[in-house]
Amino acid sequence: MATGAWPGSAGGIALRVLVLGLIVAVALWAVAPLVAAENWIGVGIVAVVTAAGLLVYLTPRRLPAKYLLPTTLLVLAFQVFPVVHTMSLALTNIGDGHLGSKQDAITAIETSSVKRRPGSAEYRLTVAEKDGDLVFLLAAGGRAYTGTAEGLRPLEGATLGAGGRITAAGGYTVLTAAQASARGSEITELVVPVEGGAIRSQGLSRAYRGTATLAYDAGCDCVTGQDRIWRADEKLGRFVSADGQALAQGWKVDVGLANLTAALTNPKINAHFLGVFGWNLVYATSVVVLTAALGVAVALVLHHPRMRAVRAYRTLIVLPYAMPAFAMLLVWRDMFNTDFGLINKMFGLDVDWLGAPLTARLSVLLVQLWLGFPYMFLIATGALQTIPSEYLEAAQVDGATAWQRFVKVTLPLLMLALAPLLVSSFAFNFNNFNGIFLVTAGGPFPADNPTVGATDLLITYTFRLAFGQQGAQYGLASAMSIYVYLIVAVLSIISFRRTRAFQEVDR
Repeated sequence: MATGAWPGSAGGIALRVLVLGLIVAVALWAVAPLVAAENWIGVGIVAVVTAAGLLVYLTPRRLPAKYLLPTTLLVLAFQVFPVVHTMSLALTNIGDGHLGSKQDAITAIETSSVKRRPGSAEYRLTVAEKDGDLVFLLAAGGRAYTGTAEGLRPLEGATLGAGGRITAAGGYTVLTAAQASARGSEITELVVPVEGGAIRSQGLSRAYRGTATLAYDAGCDCVTGQDRIWRADEKLGRFVSADGQALAQGWKVDVGLANLTAALTNPKINAHFLGVFGWNLVYATSVVVLTAALGVAVALVLHHPRMRAVRAYRTLIVLPYAMPAFAMLLVWRDMFNTDFGLINKMFGLDVDWLGAPLTARLSVLLVQLWLGFPYMFLIATGALQTIPSEYLEAAQVDGATAWQRFVKVTLPLLMLALAPLLVSSFAFNFNNFNGIFLVTAGGPFPADNPTVGATDLLITYTFRLAFGQQGAQYGLASAMSIYVYLIVAVLSIISFRRTRAFQEVDR
């Protein structure tokens, strides 16, 4: 019997121990931050996954599970979880000003209202860094403290230099004056919350303890100060005054189907939805048809037996596909420039390619044709080489013309390989954010409506709505992405069912 890594052999035992050790090591690595954050649901998930891994790999049985378990976990982690998480975000008001809990909002409100008053405590400030995060090292009255966005804590073992400033502290990297100056904006924005106020920097060497002009009153569940009262509105996740004015800092709350219904009922959103959707369909379909047609045509030309220098031509054709797409998109945008673009200069034109709706749409289609057809060319080239020459020879003997041989023999066999790729290409181009945003940014825009542009896809339209001037609205963006996902899923399912007709070729 040949030796090998059998379950009872030394090699098999060593391999099993190695796999189990990796599983336990990954589990411990994942559990540590979850326990620190008191995320017990996450700890439970890691425990279940680890137990499943040990159960599968500790026994010589369950051979299929040994291969299916890693694949299943990857699908759950990178496919199922993102979709479920997106759906959960769509049911909340998460966005700018609504990222944390209510207590986080209260702390932000109080610290942002800090004002310096006469007689406020002062500290000698040393700017330091720990694990990449900015830290205030503060000294006052011979005592040392560390200040972060989490609060103020005593510091042991600090070295005080001339003037009472901290010059060194274990575990902290003191920044030089030049380094601190380069991060001046971060230093100014860092607020260390303390009872009744916060500590803020005054330059690079001093800090003061200010008093909050706004304070939270748990008795009335409101924020008071500046001769006004803002009461908590749990439905909006904000503190709102009697006249309807709300404080900027809010908290995350569940809003149910509000974001999903807003995408359908809000005139600012649905007024242009059908127009954008129509162009989106035209764009995705046109890109797929044009790239496939050009790719197949070039592949047929280079597949001809009389064609010479085929390798050189193939290398040149594949170059656009080998280059970074984002860089090429920026290059094409500059080439379409009216004043100094290569296209206008080369042909002696004065066309505002990206300034008019028609030319802008033609431009983005041309760019995607240039970027996408090499992929279709590669697939078609490989598929052509698998078509038995006997089929074409038999058709020729039967008197079929070159066009008839292509339509009746070559094209159906090509579609066996191309059809699934055409569907996936349609889904990709339906959500081709970079292809539009980096070339036209969705424009050109009408003078009276900067919200929707002539080349906007649903994905770029959603991006502008959710991350526009009003700030990031992740809940609304998630709701819109669900609709886009459903649209692409339905169209893809219909397309896959349509492509089943090509299976008849094998029968």
